Amino acid sequence: MIDYNVAPFEVVRDYDKCVNCRVCERQCSNEVHHYEEGFGKMISDSTKCVDCQRCVCLCPTKALKILPNQNAFRPNANWQQKYLTEIYKQAESGGVLLSSMGNPEPFPVYFDKILINASQVTNPSIDPLREPMETRVFLGAKPQTMQRDREGKILPKLPPRLKLSMPVMFSAMSYGSISYNAHAALARAAEKLGIYYNTGEGGLHKDFYKYSANTIVQVASGRFGVHKDYLEDGAAIEIKIGQGAKPGIGGHLPGAKIVGDVSKTRMIPEGSDAVSPAPHHDIYSIEDLRQLVYSIKEATEYKKPVIVKIAAVHNVAAIASGIARSGADIIAIDGFRGGTGAAPTRIRDNVGIPIELALGSVDQRLREENIRDNVSLVVAGSIRSSADVVKAICLGADAVYIGSASLVAMGCHLCRTCNYGKCNWGIATQRPDLVKRLNPDIAAERLINMLTAWNHEIQEMMGGMGINSIEALRGNRLMLRGVGLNERELAVLGIKHAGEV
Repeated sequence: MIDYNVAPFEVVRDYDKCVNCRVCERQCSNEVHHYEEGFGKMISDSTKCVDCQRCVCLCPTKALKILPNQNAFRPNANWQQKYLTEIYKQAESGGVLLSSMGNPEPFPVYFDKILINASQVTNPSIDPLREPMETRVFLGAKPQTMQRDREGKILPKLPPRLKLSMPVMFSAMSYGSISYNAHAALARAAEKLGIYYNTGEGGLHKDFYKYSANTIVQVASGRFGVHKDYLEDGAAIEIKIGQGAKPGIGGHLPGAKIVGDVSKTRMIPEGSDAVSPAPHHDIYSIEDLRQLVYSIKEATEYKKPVIVKIAAVHNVAAIASGIARSGADIIAIDGFRGGTGAAPTRIRDNVGIPIELALGSVDQRLREENIRDNVSLVVAGSIRSSADVVKAICLGADAVYIGSASLVAMGCHLCRTCNYGKCNWGIATQRPDLVKRLNPDIAAERLINMLTAWNHEIQEMMGGMGINSIEALRGNRLMLRGVGLNERELAVLGIKHAGEV
């Protein structure tokens, strides 16, 4: 059969440097490299390369590099090479194309078109090295009034809340989509940092119950791994309605990843595909959602906040308004650049809206309806730096979820082939020989280092604005200015253009 496709990458080997040590051969799970006895040298099959860069990083003589394949199809502004390639694949297989990680298309990234204001003379900046700076965040409903006893003392009766040392949490990534060692690293880092990590829709491995004080457990449409102990051991419970990478559809973990403890944790047979339905079959209205929210609260004796996670779509503000009235304590909104272990390519690249626009419209809607303090807002969808965190909070978020950034900190190179289960970095795989490549202690330390650095940068940016607490930063759009945005975009974001007073 003719293979009509062109390999997207070309492995280039410098034979003057290559010493035939075969490290590349041992390290590549895609079998790109092999030693050819007849030629007495290493040979590479570029058609199998996914550009994970492991061979490049581990080559002791730096003899390898991976380049985009210059052998391209004839240029066509309409029929770009990726469309030809995808049609060839579907014509051969008849299957739905799957992709991993977030949307790679060149849509506007609004965070990159937003600048942060700074204080000068009339409102002096604050030096975070010498003055107090508060980055702690409490997530949950905020009481509208204070209650006092007969003696006038304030009654310390507050709804259940999450306490974070900084406004960042690790987002939902299920055990199965990522490895045991990756989950261990996230849990250990969350505990050390005083934040939370999210189990995703795959249940909680028995070894990680000891981190329950820093664990958010998820209830998705498939109810995989959901049972009474699971709900009781989480610090918070998240009802997943949708996610940014695949709004309107369910999840899918291939049977090849449902092995050993993944099968036991999810409570499904080994080798069976874990397919969660698109809707929750007990939720078809806000009233149904309210019933599930209060069912969970009853089951956990009203001791834990309930989060409802939705994807950023065009009517997200109206949906969030309903959720805020459903009894949920926190709303998590995931933008269209959010990562995933596997999603249909067409859905990932064409469905949903940017988190920046969704956040601006939701925060404004809740404020107009005077229900903003009924819930906290947590946003996700390609939060890449501390600057993105600060901008998100200024637009109205209480905190952010990070997923892809945390994987990158552990060593991920975004080769976007997680769905094949052959992750050379030991992150998105269940193969024992690959899983052991990720040392959870080292990975946890890298996560701690990254977020420690982010926290320092957040304090520096806040100090530059003359603000000394996250609470004063939340929804403070006056501290943002847009560059290269049209009037409609500025209106949705609720910010002014650079140069405007």
